[in-house]
Amino acid sequence: MFDITDPAQLGMDAARLKRIDSFLKEHYIDSGKLPMTQVLVAREGTPVHYGMQGRMREDGTEMRDDAIFRLASMTKAVTCIAFMQLVERCAVALEDPVSRVIPEFAKLGVYAGGGGAVPFAPTLPAHPMRFVDLMTHMSGLTYGFQNRTNVDAAYRQHNLDLARGEMDGDEYVAKLAAIPLDFHPGERWNYSVSHDVLGIAIERLSGMKLGEYFEKHIFAPLGMTDTAFHVPQDKLDRLADAWAYQPGGAPRMIDPGASSRFASPAKFQGGGGGLAGTMADYQRFVTMLGNRGSLDGARIVAPKTLALMTANHLPGGKDLSQMSESLFSEASNAGTGFGLGFATVIDPARTLMPASKGEFYWGGAYSTAFFVDPVEAITMVFMTQLYPSNIYPLRRQLKTLIYAALDESRA
Repeated sequence: MFDITDPAQLGMDAARLKRIDSFLKEHYIDSGKLPMTQVLVAREGTPVHYGMQGRMREDGTEMRDDAIFRLASMTKAVTCIAFMQLVERCAVALEDPVSRVIPEFAKLGVYAGGGGAVPFAPTLPAHPMRFVDLMTHMSGLTYGFQNRTNVDAAYRQHNLDLARGEMDGDEYVAKLAAIPLDFHPGERWNYSVSHDVLGIAIERLSGMKLGEYFEKHIFAPLGMTDTAFHVPQDKLDRLADAWAYQPGGAPRMIDPGASSRFASPAKFQGGGGGLAGTMADYQRFVTMLGNRGSLDGARIVAPKTLALMTANHLPGGKDLSQMSESLFSEASNAGTGFGLGFATVIDPARTLMPASKGEFYWGGAYSTAFFVDPVEAITMVFMTQLYPSNIYPLRRQLKTLIYAALDESRA
């Protein structure tokens, strides 16, 4: 499926890149920790390593190059790029109050007590939430799976983390607006449903369903033919099974590919985690990011827009170890800032892993991941289907193996 160039021509060591596959096989596939893996490494937009292992289905169906995966939170990067396209057209501005587009948010309040077995106490008037607060996860919103507060519990009660089939965008916003914010917008960082709200704003600003907007303005221009909010019947045989980690035992099946919820169109197209797609498609998206917003003549966003998105927007240049109150996110904390939809490395030494300043990345709850290193011109996309993504140190291990293959001698 991928034309792999001799890594030596691009300053990478082929033998060391092959360590990626042997490591994944020994530590994850043979042990049964992961059902399958796909990994693609590119330099200067050119693939230099591709590996695929494991089985796609519980019935023994072998992996295939065009397997379809639940992208989960790797949807967020697409949503943020889409929103910035609207910013570029001056349809909206980052400093605009969210209530300009979502008036249901005009009277949001901050948690002041109660919840759980008793009603929420009257809330404190909230600072106006801006679109930049949504993009940076500094909105005061949360995720129910954080399991920290009564606000989180209310999200679980209303199924706001995974609202694929239960409600439409208007119903989703109405439920959110009735729950207090966790903190004043702009005050702290908390991984949240912010990008689901951003997706609803895109729909209201564009007059299109989110999937339609993505298809017209991102997927079609990039040639991403297999990424969408549902998997049609003629592609369902390519959808991998999804599994969940079980302490002390083998992973358990949670969404069989053959009968997945993705086989039906989603009532709620969640900008925070609703897409399914292939390695080939996401590689084209990531290559566009690494190429400063364009690919094969298709300009998706301007270079300055992408530079703004991948800069650290945390107050005072702080990192997530100083600003985050999340029990879970797709970002490591030390040495890592946060931009408009991406975690960004601001101090490589503090991350305690090989990295470049300005590298940006994200991942998904089923243990998928990507990163873009503009300094070394390296990108990686990794696919598997194990929930949740914080069980194994896969992302650190993959980055370590990839950077260990840097050679710099050119053929």
